[in-house]
Amino acid sequence: MNTGERGENTLGTEKNVQTVKDFFAAIGRGDKKSLLALVAEDIEWIIPGKDWPLAGTFRGHAELADLLETAARSIETSTEPREFVAQGDRVLVVGFASGRIKATNKTFEDDWIFAITVRDGRLTSIREYVDTQALAQAAQSDSSALR
Repeated sequence: MNTGERGENTLGTEKNVQTVKDFFAAIGRGDKKSLLALVAEDIEWIIPGKDWPLAGTFRGHAELADLLETAARSIETSTEPREFVAQGDRVLVVGFASGRIKATNKTFEDDWIFAITVRDGRLTSIREYVDTQALAQAAQSDSSALR
């Protein structure tokens, strides 16, 4: 069977989607070892916003491990990827999350999109598009609430 260039691209795209699905499965299981195995050594993960514990830019395995520890300490969340859209080395994941910020005991709901780049079977870049206002409000104590 001659797959040709188009077939190879489709196969590569399917592999990239599966890698991203495996990544989200590892997040869901809390499996840090598997998660780190799926990301490149020079991974860059950008989480927008301020005034909530997980906002920032994280680079490399060490910073990613720190992010995972911060997340475990500060937030309880259930993340549900609902749709995967892929082209070449890019995979967009559309999903929903709900959870609670532990420090304030406030809950949140968040529709999100992750823009992920996969190269050589590893995630090299993650850029989140999240409801930063909902997350910041849940992270604020009542004494510092927006007026």
